[in-house]
Amino acid sequence: MKDVITKEKVFHHPIDTIWNAISQAKEISTWFIQADFKAEKGYQYTFTASEEKGCLTITGEVKESNPYVLVYTWIVENTDVETTVSWRLESLDGGTKLYLEHSGISNYAGDTAIAMFESFNGGWDGCISQLSDYLKSEVNAR
Repeated sequence: MKDVITKEKVFHHPIDTIWNAISQAKEISTWFIQADFKAEKGYQYTFTASEEKGCLTITGEVKESNPYVLVYTWIVENTDVETTVSWRLESLDGGTKLYLEHSGISNYAGDTAIAMFESFNGGWDGCISQLSDYLKSEVNAR
């Protein structure tokens, strides 16, 4: 089974705008999920989904936070399985390229790994879409 989900998206926004959207709790809470989050190495974060989002609470630890690279562990409520989410941004002429990687999904046992891969894969597609919508509406409106 595949163990790594990768997503790429080019945004027509400056790199700092994208960085703030993925690294600041207030912005993450606006476009993604309620976040107690700081982009600081060692920070123990919590993402708390509302019931209509249809997913569980996510916890983990920030492992790396450098300019335009953010890596954290990802533990879904009611599991003890740790996976890793990595965001990397690259400045382009007129925009920013976002790379997202979610790895370690084979840490789940058997068929659960397949189900989680499918769930995460679709979830990250939705996440990138929500980020895009947020940047178009909220950030452009400032």
